Amino acid sequence: MLIIFNPAAGSRRRSRLDRAAAQLPGARLAETHGPSHAEALARQAAAAGEDCVVAAGGDGTIAEVAAGLVGTETALGILPLGTANVLALELGLPRQPEDAARALLSGEEALLWPGIARFGNGRSRLFVQMLGAGFDAMVVRNLDLGLKRSIGRAAYVWQATRELPRYPFNPIQAVLDNGAPLSASALVVTKGRLYAGPFRLAPQATPLRPGFHVALIGGRALHAAMAGALLPLGLLPHLPGLSLRQASQVSLRGENVPTQMDGDVTGDLPVKVQDASAPLKIRLPARG
Repeated sequence: MLIIFNPAAGSRRRSRLDRAAAQLPGARLAETHGPSHAEALARQAAAAGEDCVVAAGGDGTIAEVAAGLVGTETALGILPLGTANVLALELGLPRQPEDAARALLSGEEALLWPGIARFGNGRSRLFVQMLGAGFDAMVVRNLDLGLKRSIGRAAYVWQATRELPRYPFNPIQAVLDNGAPLSASALVVTKGRLYAGPFRLAPQATPLRPGFHVALIGGRALHAAMAGALLPLGLLPHLPGLSLRQASQVSLRGENVPTQMDGDVTGDLPVKVQDASAPLKIRLPARG
């Protein structure tokens, strides 16, 4: 078993990782040293026949490791050490890394269906939970990472209050499968139920099957403000101006509209989203 970890995450998370790794006899630790390094490490481990590669971090780290394992026989494991840990919550993983480590040894395997986004400049990137276009992506882009390390998810709320009066809400055109173009001022393509932590966005979604749920938010700052207020109450699906649809492919266009994937800044639109070429194995806690 190989555990992949970003040492830039800080000493406190390293301490939590060490306690979790102690539950996994024989596990080896590999540190990342830059963007896409986790993907390369995971791919090398899979090629060497590793049975499980564990992503120790948040959703962005998990997505990088998953990208290196798609189409292989090597299973993905998760030690939730990120800020929001949305995928871990989605899949019912223990919140404490030590408990999650023990679940890796006694759990079962399922198939996870990631999404892949292909940008207009030819780049592509895999995601495990969601892609956001518009307001939430601008919040992620301008987030103070030092503040995030200090106060966690509250840093996103603080940044959202700063972005709200100045973000232009440029229109987004979305084509779902081969349907007619739809218009939105903000949009989320999600694999799972949850968004930004334990908050429900698409109650029927799951990353354990192909396809996406797409949340299109109309209006401008008013609806974005309402979204921020309703999110902690689990009422976001009932937001006026929000339309929730299903699709197997999503094409997005817009001028100067940023995107974020699994909490990491990515490129501007246009982008095309579809399922990855194959699912990957993932280790989950035993049911029952």
